[in-house]
Amino acid sequence: MKRTKIVTFGEIMLRLSKPGYLRLTQGHCFEGHYGGSEANVAVSLAILGDDVEYVTRVPQNPIADAALMYLRQFGLGVNQIVRGGDRLGTYYFERGAAMRNSMVVYDRKGSSFYSLERGMIPWDNILQNAAYFHCSGITCSISRDAMDTTFDALRKAKELGVHITADINYRNNLWKFGLDPRDVLFRMLQYSELIFGDQNEWEVASGVQKIPFTAVDSNFKINREAYIEYFRKMHKLFPFCKKMVLALRNQLSSRHHILTGLLYDVMEDHLYTSRIYDIQPIVDPMGVGDAFVAAYIHAYADGLGDNQQNLDFALSASALKNTISGDQNLVSKEEIIDNMTNSGGRIQR
Repeated sequence: MKRTKIVTFGEIMLRLSKPGYLRLTQGHCFEGHYGGSEANVAVSLAILGDDVEYVTRVPQNPIADAALMYLRQFGLGVNQIVRGGDRLGTYYFERGAAMRNSMVVYDRKGSSFYSLERGMIPWDNILQNAAYFHCSGITCSISRDAMDTTFDALRKAKELGVHITADINYRNNLWKFGLDPRDVLFRMLQYSELIFGDQNEWEVASGVQKIPFTAVDSNFKINREAYIEYFRKMHKLFPFCKKMVLALRNQLSSRHHILTGLLYDVMEDHLYTSRIYDIQPIVDPMGVGDAFVAAYIHAYADGLGDNQQNLDFALSASALKNTISGDQNLVSKEEIIDNMTNSGGRIQR
């Protein structure tokens, strides 16, 4: 029987933000959402119709119960979630405006996932019938045990023949337990056949200087030769990887972003480019990369199209996420496909 289950592993958090464009220091009310990179990927995959199992550790309290209720409504599996610890991790998000950037303040130390201990996750059972395992650099950054647990999963997935995908997801403010992020990320990516990241994250993981993305509108021309040479260097560093995905974003202001993506197929030695999206106004920039990752994994795993179609699909999903409040990309497959071929603005009737 063909395996279809996709497993993601990482921390789910409570996101708290002020209404509208208030700063964190203003007002008296917070809006609550649930977020976290690997949870965002799991939700998107479930919405797209995939068989998804999300793995994390949360406390035994009503806040965590509410988080699991939230996840279940999308149809993804939460039966392998471990209960324990004292609290759910939290992050505070301040929406940017004009020249003022958005801001994230993490409050993860001491969370249930932070206190996760190696051996708590039964990877043998979880990955036995999995087709894909997805992880990210964020999980490796939270604690030494979270990092070791990730590598236990990677080794078991490789042993079982499970396809491995990884998002570099470098967050400078999270690496507090003493190891060099580049060394850890470099090791993580040695297991991955699909690697995702933006231009800054690829530079951190590889040590190779990025190619600046300076687009100010959708007429920008990608330097194909430079990027092909760049990805050939990446292939030497990460020889197991079959496809490398690079998200390119230029933030002209907090509410005006230029977005595109590149896909390099190692076997073909070919670079695929896609449409450049000129997006304004940005409603919420959180989870844009996760939307890209989930849509690409969905298209790739389902064999929906060729390399060009898969890249176009993933980029369309990522662009749409900029228009949706919260961390998850609450759009259908049909909306993603429709967005690939039109510029929007019509009323759906």
